[in-house]
Amino acid sequence: MLSFTDTLSGKKVAFAPRDPGRAGIYWCGPTVYDHQTIGNLRTYVLYDTLKRTLALGGFKVDHVMNITDVGHLTSDADEGEDKLEQGAAKSGKTVWQVADIYIKEFKQNLKQLNIPEPKLARATDFIDQQVAMVQTLLDKGYAYQTAQAIYFDVSKLSSYGRLTKQELSDKEVGAREQVVIDQQKRHPQDFALWFFRVGRFANHEMNWPSPWGNGFPGWHLECSAIIHSTLGDPIDIHSGAVDLIGTHHTNEMAQTEAAFGNQLANLWVHGEHLLVEGERMGKSLDNFFTLQDVISKGFNPLALRLLYLQAHYRTQLNFTWNSLSAAQITLNNFYAWSDLQFQKFESQALEVNYQSTFNKIKQSMEGDLSTPEALGWFNGMVNRVESLGMDSRSIKDHAKKIDEYFGLELADRQDIDEDQKQMINKREQARVAKDWSKADDLRARLLQQKIEINDTPHGPVWCRVG
Repeated sequence: MLSFTDTLSGKKVAFAPRDPGRAGIYWCGPTVYDHQTIGNLRTYVLYDTLKRTLALGGFKVDHVMNITDVGHLTSDADEGEDKLEQGAAKSGKTVWQVADIYIKEFKQNLKQLNIPEPKLARATDFIDQQVAMVQTLLDKGYAYQTAQAIYFDVSKLSSYGRLTKQELSDKEVGAREQVVIDQQKRHPQDFALWFFRVGRFANHEMNWPSPWGNGFPGWHLECSAIIHSTLGDPIDIHSGAVDLIGTHHTNEMAQTEAAFGNQLANLWVHGEHLLVEGERMGKSLDNFFTLQDVISKGFNPLALRLLYLQAHYRTQLNFTWNSLSAAQITLNNFYAWSDLQFQKFESQALEVNYQSTFNKIKQSMEGDLSTPEALGWFNGMVNRVESLGMDSRSIKDHAKKIDEYFGLELADRQDIDEDQKQMINKREQARVAKDWSKADDLRARLLQQKIEINDTPHGPVWCRVG
């Protein structure tokens, strides 16, 4: 039975969708003002792993991811500048150009990590829905207007903050030292629904008309409005990184409950941070790596995906280049196993209980996405067939089924060409004749073509490398 750890209840709960046989899930997506870090990308691999597990559990998955291209300020407390404006000033481009550049790059990152693109919803394509939601909140008395913005009044919602299990009074104590630019805010935790094009935002490049004045939406508003208009609320699962719990997801939840009288999501799944050298990775800390950094060092992007899967999503993962190198070696071993599908051996293959292993993998994945345990079962099976202990003809089917969980492209391997096969045969003939010089020369020539040969009691076995 599928189960996940729910952030709201703090418990591992069985998955019970709103509509039988279907799963409505929403993923918090990127703010497209800069490159995505490999810390950001860990969260997207979590999303994809969650979706794959739901699909393999028999559910038709309806999934939406937002693209934040307006309204996300440099401070979660509604202070600072819009990150898109910041990115535009840094690059000398317009905010629209910046957004388009990094959306394109983000889509490429998804492709490189073998993450099928979900339905993407740009915040700027849902302005009308956001304006309508602000009006609903004003009409119901949950929002108020100042000269600078329209704010959600957190004191009006008794359930505010229950995702963090922190009392509003405790949050207010922690906020007392913050600099509050808008002195008309009633409470430090009130958050902006709509910013007016005045004061520090007088020249804000992205702006739209509204019944209350020209301006742009706050960051939290977009997700509630997008979910309500695309999936309907409550959705089955809302997912994101743990740093979104305290502010963004808390505020999303509050808006939806106040505006529509129901929960935003029935289940909340959050992924932990990726660390670098023991420190949290982030653009503001200037200690981040991108996927291009990984590729530039000669790594397969899917080695990074495997590294993510080697840790449970609810645990922090410390990134090092050595750990990525180890993941690349493991990935190469998986590929070597998959390459056996193209090779025939005279020896009698030993029986391997594939179905038993797959059932264990399935059980691990359906038990709160226990990817380290699932990979352990798979790695054990791979190790048992290192000496050709599985019928090579069955490997392709097995690789395809297992890879539906892991997304490592295990089943997408290609056979070598006839010339390479002839070189392997000639090398074996040279070895039988004890012409070691010729055998070594042929082995080196194959390696130049990224074909590695390993000699076993059953004959030569090849695999692609790099």
